[in-house]
Amino acid sequence: MKAMRLLIVEDDPHIAELLQEGLSEDGYACDVATGARQGASLARLFPYALILLDVMLPEGADAGYELGRELRQGGVQTPILYLSARSNIEERVTGLDAGGDDYLGKPFALRELRARVRALLRRSSGLARNLLRLPGGWQMDLAGRTVWQQTETQPGADLGGLGGVIPEALEAAPRQAAAPPVQAELTRREFGLLELLALHPGRAFSRQEIIERLWSGESGVEPKVIDVYVSTVRRKTAEELIDTVRGLGYRLGKMAHEW
Repeated sequence: MKAMRLLIVEDDPHIAELLQEGLSEDGYACDVATGARQGASLARLFPYALILLDVMLPEGADAGYELGRELRQGGVQTPILYLSARSNIEERVTGLDAGGDDYLGKPFALRELRARVRALLRRSSGLARNLLRLPGGWQMDLAGRTVWQQTETQPGADLGGLGGVIPEALEAAPRQAAAPPVQAELTRREFGLLELLALHPGRAFSRQEIIERLWSGESGVEPKVIDVYVSTVRRKTAEELIDTVRGLGYRLGKMAHEW
């Protein structure tokens, strides 16, 4: 978002560091707030893709719940994943009723947390699976962090996609496996850029919006840097994967059926 920008509201420095490092490995840019007030300010300041919110914060034992309610009442629709050592049914129900989209008890496996983050990001984008189809036959796997293109099948390739019915004219054709896919070797930030556009098809992002979402806490990033990243992604994949919207910025290219 990885990449996409996430907010971690956690007062335990060890857990905050663990979350930040683990999610950064998936390519997400992460900001950390150590209390509810700081978290509230950041949540209103930046368009985060997801908020990971601890329940017990310096402001009180239920400060996380209070912050969640406050954000929802203020119109902030960013998905919230509550984290808490208090994970009985009553607490989970309270968290979901306090604006939470998911609830994960501590201690937790980092692998599960990362999967829940992916699921929430898919859900907020109206998706049900990790695999995204891109223009030009390219595909993106959010879990595996890979981008590839299935090349054209060789003559006589498997015709299972025809619903199991093979036209008579093709019955005698020799059958062989499809050609192996071509994988694009994208860096973490290149993947994050393409992921951001892919999760919001049709929407144009300005260079400044992209910087705010992908460069967490970094100052002095010039808008021209985005042009360089877009050019590199196009070179490694295909020109039509990213459209330039004159006067606005960039968006995911159109699928063939959209032309």
